[in-house]
Amino acid sequence: MNKWQLENKLTAQNLKFKDIIGILLQERGIRTKKEIDEFLNPNLSDISADKVGIDKNNLQKALKRINIAIKTQEKIIIYGDYDVDGICASAILWETLNSLGADVMPFIPSRFDEGYGLSKEGIDSLLSKQKADLIITVDNGIVAEEGVSYANKKGVDVIITDHHSLSKRVPDAFAIVHTTKLCGAGVAYILSQEIRNQESGIRNPQADHLSLVALATVADLVPLTGANRTLLYFGLKDLKKTQRPGLLALINKAGIRKEDLGVYEIGYIIAPRLNAMGRLESAMDSLRLICTSNKKRAESLAGTLSDTNLQRQQITIKTLEHAKGEVNKKPLKKLIFIASESYQQGIVGLVAGRLVEEYYLPSIVVSKGPKLSKASARSVKGFNITEFLRTASDLLVDVGGHPMAAGFTVETKKLKLLEDKLYKTVEELLNVKHLERVLRIDMELPEGFISQSLYSEIQQLDPFGMGNPEPTFLTRNLTVENLRIVGNDGKHLKIDFRIKMSDMRISGIYFNGSSKSKIKIGDKADVVYTLDENIWNGNKTLQLKVKDIKKT
Repeated sequence: MNKWQLENKLTAQNLKFKDIIGILLQERGIRTKKEIDEFLNPNLSDISADKVGIDKNNLQKALKRINIAIKTQEKIIIYGDYDVDGICASAILWETLNSLGADVMPFIPSRFDEGYGLSKEGIDSLLSKQKADLIITVDNGIVAEEGVSYANKKGVDVIITDHHSLSKRVPDAFAIVHTTKLCGAGVAYILSQEIRNQESGIRNPQADHLSLVALATVADLVPLTGANRTLLYFGLKDLKKTQRPGLLALINKAGIRKEDLGVYEIGYIIAPRLNAMGRLESAMDSLRLICTSNKKRAESLAGTLSDTNLQRQQITIKTLEHAKGEVNKKPLKKLIFIASESYQQGIVGLVAGRLVEEYYLPSIVVSKGPKLSKASARSVKGFNITEFLRTASDLLVDVGGHPMAAGFTVETKKLKLLEDKLYKTVEELLNVKHLERVLRIDMELPEGFISQSLYSEIQQLDPFGMGNPEPTFLTRNLTVENLRIVGNDGKHLKIDFRIKMSDMRISGIYFNGSSKSKIKIGDKADVVYTLDENIWNGNKTLQLKVKDIKKT
């Protein structure tokens, strides 16, 4: 059961329509005239290295080293990561340097053979195929102290570009271009702009790189405020006009129109297909898809990505069923910790996320190996999972991530010690408030305000996502005029409400609501919802996306 939390204490009777946007902005931490103007009227010229917290001295060192490498034709390796953020960041820097005549190649390590980030295994793998004078990491490297040290011993300079949380010890890299205010592709975009500006005095984005930043920003779940919002705002515009054969083929394969691309389509349709290769196969095919100019090649790769994603879905379902079975075998504690030799490394993060949704507990899922085990962890709001895992750093080979998601490697023989230590520590650090499911409601809305005008008004705040959620409203005493179960699995409810003031009917959809709601036709109910446009046969109608409903 969700606890309802009203963020604004104004009653529906005291709320004025003209104040709604101001209240919504205030609740998102946007209060001053300057902040409001920047939010409602984003400007790309406001995006710069210093404004997102990138160290100026390190940036200049990186630019000088890259400039030397371009002019002397040193071999540059873009060392990426196998998720959407790492793939897009790799594409941005590779295309930028390649367009400037650099001798540059991308390299994305195998999740299974070289592991995550700049590692000894990854460096050996790339050096066995080609020489390298300069490695530029993207979306990784900030915790790769050993990897950087190993590269230095091999005579290879390393420039780190990353956005993950810093650890106590910073790698001894040639330069570090880092901020936690952007996704990895956002950091790569800033650096690519600086490189192009240095080389040609042109700061305009090349090869619709903003569209790649948009993909990564949504896929990596970074907060959609400040620079992230601006980059996504313009990136979505670029994405809807993209001429990249690979993206066009992938969009077509998914059965959507590029003009309809938004946060939902990226997060739930496009990103999973790009991510699937790195989870089960090689992420290089996803990078090839993004960068290819060959339409036939693009169509072939799009088919491969879609097939692999279907396989990923099936494996995830099977693994989740097994994991839930294991959880239900013993009493629940404040942490879920599950390990198995049958779990594939590429999907343990997805399973951990699903366990959090199901049980609302921090969840760790481990893929056990003969000597080393790889794990992913997902958290509940307010509990920093990366810092929590670092309390057991003495037992871990490596660990890194964000407050809500992390990954680590552990020697398999130490798994039980780790599990016991984390169970003990979580009892000390996790309190009951962390485990309370809270449904945050922006404001109570009178039923007469539910209108197309309101929907149009709140679109000023779009794009919505992490850090800038769709406005959530509460309207009391709506009459349930009709309801029926819908969906192939019978999990959803279609509810028609009667608006008394205008004597109009408005439909609502309550996903997964058939098992939660005891509501009946004729009941009056308090309804928590977001506003949505339902498009059917070219016709647009306003509907409520119900988040919760209680009989009054």
